[in-house]
Amino acid sequence: MSNPLVLKICPLMANHQKYIMRIIFWNIRAGGGRRADGIFSQLLTWRPDIIGLSEFRGTPSSQKLAADLHQDGYAHQLSTINPQSKAKNALLLASRWPLRPLQLKNTPQNRERWLLASIQAPRPFTLGLMHVPNYTHPELKYPYLDAVLKMIDQWDSGPAILGGDTNCGKRGIDEEKATSPPIFKREHAWLEEMEKRQWVDGFRHLHGNRREFTWYSHRNNGFRLDYAFLNPEFRSALKGARHEWGDDPQQPERREALSDHAALIIDLDPQTGKT
Repeated sequence: MSNPLVLKICPLMANHQKYIMRIIFWNIRAGGGRRADGIFSQLLTWRPDIIGLSEFRGTPSSQKLAADLHQDGYAHQLSTINPQSKAKNALLLASRWPLRPLQLKNTPQNRERWLLASIQAPRPFTLGLMHVPNYTHPELKYPYLDAVLKMIDQWDSGPAILGGDTNCGKRGIDEEKATSPPIFKREHAWLEEMEKRQWVDGFRHLHGNRREFTWYSHRNNGFRLDYAFLNPEFRSALKGARHEWGDDPQQPERREALSDHAALIIDLDPQTGKT
C-alpha cells in the first residue's frame, strides 16, 4: 500500500524544499492482539515517517504488525523484544529512514522499556523511546526516571526527542479528577526537573495549560501519561503536537477500540533552527 504524503515528502528532500516530519508515539496495549490490523490501518491513516510503539511484543499479532509496516515502507526497525519472554511488553521503532542503535551512560536499565537510536534523516537526530514502569513497581519506576535525568545532564548527542508512555503526569492538570490518596508527587517533580533542564514537553509547549487525557482508569478518571520531550537544539523544530484515539470503523463510538491509550502525534520541521 502506498503512502501519498510520504511519496511527496521524499522528493522534496532532494531539492531542499520545506517538509514536515511526523512521529507517532503510541501504546498499543498488550501487543495489539486482534486489534493489530486496525492499528496498522490507523497508523497509515496518520501517515507518519517514524513510529514508536510501546507494549509491542514478540507475539504473532505484533510480529504481523511489524511485517506489515515493513512492507509499507517502514523498512528500518529496532525492537527490544526479549527472545526468552516474547509475551513481555517491549518497544518497536519503525522508520522510513535508517536507524542506528545508541548506547549512552546512565540510561535506564530496563532492557525492554528503553530504546535509543540515531535517526539517519537528512538532518540526523536522536530519538529515545520510553515505556516507564507504572506505580505498581516503584522499585523500577523511580530508578528509570532518575536515569533519564542523569542521561540528559550529560547530553552531547545533538538534537533529540524522547517520547512514549511515561506513566507520569502533573498533579492538578494531567489528572481529570483528584485521586485519593494523591498520586504523581514524585512524577510531578520529575517533570519539573525535565523543564529545568530545558527539555520541553511538546504538548504543553504548544498548548499551554490545555487539559487532555491519554489514558482512563477503570473508574473513568482521565490522565495524560504520554509525552514527548525535545531538547534545546530541537525545540524550534516543533510545529505540532496532538493526541488522537484510534478509530475502529466497526466500533466508531468506542474511545478505546484500538488501544487504551491515545496516540501522541508530533510534527516537526527539521530544517528550522538548523545550523
